[in-house]
Amino acid sequence: MSARSVNVAAVDLGASSGRVMLGRVGPDHVQLLEMRRFSNRPVHIGRMLHWDVLEVYKGVLDGLREAGRSVPDGIDGIGVDSWGVDYGLVDSSGALVGNPVHYRDGRTDGVMEKVVAALGAETIYATTGLQFLSFNTIYQLVAAMDTPQYRAASSVLLMPDLISYWLSGSLGAEITNASTTQLLDVRTRRWATSLMTHAGLDPRMFPPLREPGSQIGGLLSTVAAETGLREGVPVLAVGSHDTASAVVGVPADGGRFAYISCGTWSLVGVELSSPVLSEASRLANFTNELGVDYTVRYLRNITGLWPLQESLRAWEAAGVSLELPELLRQAAVVPAFAAVVDVNDQVFLPPGNMPARIAEACRGSGQPEPPTPAATARCILDSLALAHRRAVRAAGELSGRDIDVVHIVGGGAKNGLLCQLTADACGLLVVAGPVEATAVGNALVQARALGAIHGGLADLRALVRRSHTLDRYVPTGDVAAWDAAEQRVFGR
Repeated sequence: MSARSVNVAAVDLGASSGRVMLGRVGPDHVQLLEMRRFSNRPVHIGRMLHWDVLEVYKGVLDGLREAGRSVPDGIDGIGVDSWGVDYGLVDSSGALVGNPVHYRDGRTDGVMEKVVAALGAETIYATTGLQFLSFNTIYQLVAAMDTPQYRAASSVLLMPDLISYWLSGSLGAEITNASTTQLLDVRTRRWATSLMTHAGLDPRMFPPLREPGSQIGGLLSTVAAETGLREGVPVLAVGSHDTASAVVGVPADGGRFAYISCGTWSLVGVELSSPVLSEASRLANFTNELGVDYTVRYLRNITGLWPLQESLRAWEAAGVSLELPELLRQAAVVPAFAAVVDVNDQVFLPPGNMPARIAEACRGSGQPEPPTPAATARCILDSLALAHRRAVRAAGELSGRDIDVVHIVGGGAKNGLLCQLTADACGLLVVAGPVEATAVGNALVQARALGAIHGGLADLRALVRRSHTLDRYVPTGDVAAWDAAEQRVFGR
């Protein structure tokens, strides 16, 4: 197929919102237009926290309808990415069995410890290369095994695979998201069936794996009728874990870079050609997730802007209306390191009154309680920059990769204070943008699959650099002050 411009719909589902972006991609450009953005808010049913997946799917359909209206010649492809680990259970008729459970639900409390004790941490890590997080898919499924929903299911579909199934009717598992389950062999790139069996899971419930760039199927006639799109429009596998797509959209020039895909979570790491499965890597809780073009995303998953997002919600619920730009302006003049916390502490994982939990953590560590919302915001951002510093340094040391520049993509790229603090903390140049790196990477993989562009990741990233304005942050901070803050929080 000769090079040509294409119009693709990039469905990008985040943990707090979803959007459908229209990507216009050709050999010399990649442009994005937002078609529809919608909330993705969890719902408590009894004691369990669920995703409202049907509302999410409605938002996807509305966005596809808008995309179709914007392109007289029609959409050329559709690709879906989302967060990792969560899934829907589908029965033998293809029906969803219950609303998917949110990874922040407490049903996995204590499950990881039992599974690890039975299977062995060394065995699990040597097979999957995945960091140990209490909400990984393996622990969610073990927690669900005795439920009627699990017993009625015939397939486990991760969130982007579930949406793609509803669009195309084709069951499968895209490999970059599958690698977040702690049920995939990172070396063979196949399901770890022996691990599944030893955990009590049925390997037959896990569908065939797909690589990014492959065609999942054509748009179903029922979906075409509802959205106004052409029946049979290719539904394409992209880097369906949102970080996999975001890393494609990192505008790096060369290989000596670290990336931070910063939103609700911060995914901090480097891109490698093979996994790091050393004991030091396991003890550091680094993860080897698979990327586009047979790469490995060697990273640490740390709490990102979630504490700030939850703080804003708590203040709003208390009747304190704060605009983020003004809050950040005030936080910038608050003295640095008045209080710092470990943002990865489990106490900050659930939803709820985040400012109160931050204040309690400060009191518990003998630090002053932040007296104002601006001081709380500064505490969060100083602490997050400190976590970025530790993860960037560890990624370089454990992988043997030299790092000259840190690329921040995603929503965090808009937070100038966080970008500058990260540059200061790391002592490295920070390049921020694009904000919509995930949708950019999604669109680029689709366009390449459709023959509109060619080449490897270096070529795709060169196209991103030519198409976006990027912000640069030069380190200016006091390294000794960051060393002291790290010592205060982590004791080393």
